[in-house]
Amino acid sequence: MTSKHDRLTIGELAARSGLATSALRYYEELGLIHSERTAGGQRRFARATLRRVAFIRAAQQVGLSLDEAGAALARLPEDRAPSANQWNAVARVWSRRIDAQIADLERLKLRLSGCIGCGCLSLRKCSLYNPHDAAADQGSGARYLLGDEPAQAEGTTAARAPGDARAEL
Repeated sequence: MTSKHDRLTIGELAARSGLATSALRYYEELGLIHSERTAGGQRRFARATLRRVAFIRAAQQVGLSLDEAGAALARLPEDRAPSANQWNAVARVWSRRIDAQIADLERLKLRLSGCIGCGCLSLRKCSLYNPHDAAADQGSGARYLLGDEPAQAEGTTAARAPGDARAEL
């Protein structure tokens, strides 16, 4: 049997977790945490909810979405700490996700190192701002910085406002 001391108000949960009450209501709306209602309609959270909120915050800190945190929470018990086996299963999934995120960041880092210091934003190899060197078709120099508009789609030019002098060029 649980006593009223085993339950936290939303204000108490907010104070203990460091989150705003609005964030806790949002987490509840998403089904990440659950409350019971008093006869007066006030939320009461089990103390174990603190662990779930800490878990959600840890997931966000390592770059996981709330959906991913929810999927992991669905595999863990709501009312107690997870067993070592339960936690290890979640940790394996998180590790794969984090490894993929690190690989994506490493690829971005490699692409960025080719852009550092160039300043022209129209190098043939620039795959970040000017894929396929579309700016080169508009002339030499930093075309976008000089006011040219990036192409809307491959092989087309951006629409110009009526009366734009550049449209007649």
